[in-house]
Amino acid sequence: MKPIMFAHLTDTHVNVPGKTPLFSIDGGAKLRAAFADIGKLSDKPAFVVISGDLTQDGDVEDYKFLRQLIEEEQAKLGVPVYVALGNHDSRPFFREGYLNEEPSEESYHYSFTHQGLRVVMLNTQIPGKHDGRLDEEQLAWLRNELEIPAPAGTVVVLHHPVVSTPSDLMDSHLLENPEDLGQVIAGTDVIGLLSGHIHFNSIGLFHNIPSAAGTGVAFGLDPTSNDSMKFIDNSGYNLVLVKNGQMIVTPMAMPGENKVVYEFTLEQMKEAIANH
Repeated sequence: MKPIMFAHLTDTHVNVPGKTPLFSIDGGAKLRAAFADIGKLSDKPAFVVISGDLTQDGDVEDYKFLRQLIEEEQAKLGVPVYVALGNHDSRPFFREGYLNEEPSEESYHYSFTHQGLRVVMLNTQIPGKHDGRLDEEQLAWLRNELEIPAPAGTVVVLHHPVVSTPSDLMDSHLLENPEDLGQVIAGTDVIGLLSGHIHFNSIGLFHNIPSAAGTGVAFGLDPTSNDSMKFIDNSGYNLVLVKNGQMIVTPMAMPGENKVVYEFTLEQMKEAIANH
């Protein structure tokens, strides 16, 4: 079977122009730069997936702007773009602003197939929280989806990672119920998992299946900072190759200053949680 390459982006944190962006970083400009970089590759990817935190504030106008931006970049690149939701996203406002549907809290999950490769886009977002979880409805849907193997296998895309990180602090930002997912995908045709949320590249094995979290398009985090979150002005994406029944991930770093733009300490986090 012919190899399939696609691009995995995550954590774009886009705001509609006119808002004061987080850390004064223009997520929309960063996303356009990532698409431009992908467009310069010698071999164009078959499609693009974005694994959540599409917007920073999750407003209707943010999603309308993001939809316009993605439509423009998709047309230039000439390949489809598929999106999933993260903890910064709002299900009702996403449906209204991006999908042009009636707003609802209904989970946004689906699958698509490209040349025999099935890609499953899950929604691990818990409305109103930074944590992530797969609900029983999605797990049952996924179990049913995987009953029939895809010719080139299945890649699962979810916002919250399932593999431990170098930082105890960031380990608290993983999927809350990874073993529920593990039970569903055991013995199926799943060849890899892709995620985001932690804003740095983190690649490991989950039940002997490759799992790769990507760095953020909008900004990164220092993976070695154990008592604080150090936000870094950098950007990147992953190229994902499905070949000979395997998923191979190549991190692609974008040029930038890599300066620390903000540091959120553990004490500040505890205070914020107590006040909330």
